[in-house]
Amino acid sequence: MDFCSLNDLVKQNIYRPFFRFRHEVEQTNDYRVVVVGGAATGKSSLVLRFVRDTFNERHIPTVEDVYCQNVNLVSHQLDGEVVSCNKNSVCNLQIVDTTGSYQFPAMLRLNISKAHAFIMVYSVTSRQSLEELRPTWENILEIKGSMENVPLMLVGNKCDETDARELTAKEGEEQARQWSSHFMETSAKTNYKVKELFQGLLSLDKDRNMTIVQAESDRQRGSRHSLKHSSSEE
Repeated sequence: MDFCSLNDLVKQNIYRPFFRFRHEVEQTNDYRVVVVGGAATGKSSLVLRFVRDTFNERHIPTVEDVYCQNVNLVSHQLDGEVVSCNKNSVCNLQIVDTTGSYQFPAMLRLNISKAHAFIMVYSVTSRQSLEELRPTWENILEIKGSMENVPLMLVGNKCDETDARELTAKEGEEQARQWSSHFMETSAKTNYKVKELFQGLLSLDKDRNMTIVQAESDRQRGSRHSLKHSSSEE
């Protein structure tokens, strides 16, 4: 699985400014996953654990980061028929790590409109972090219109912090049921179910059959490219 920088995407004519991207996303093999959640829930740590296999104990506020890598595109739907792809077919996976401050609603709505799939992250150590996701879920429902064909995963992160837990897995499962979402608990710190999270999310897409192949050399070559729309922090 190859990582690429933002400059590489521009040169290859794959990445374009957001205001143009919406009209072109379905004409390519780009697959956009938007990760949302409040500050200090560990959503950025989940992304970094997945793309780089790293973990930083220190909280670094995010404005917006975009990560790009390839996944194997095994098959896709075309006019209602499943079309098998050859072994060289790839899907350009873009993971958008959004700000956790909720200070940029227009940016969030734009990201929602362009997304194929969503990861909604809360911390099992904070009941408030789950409650704060409700307006975001309502935005997703409003913009997408229906969640029937939209892969959505509600994620309770920091499950390794057993002594600080405020939410049980059962409570997370119940909330996911109410939001027509799948559910999983993870730990970016211990790397618990991180790859399973992203593979599980991709497997929810009924129109594409995608497989993550992640080699150690790919992780070491990983790079982050940031889109800083404001100097504000989480």
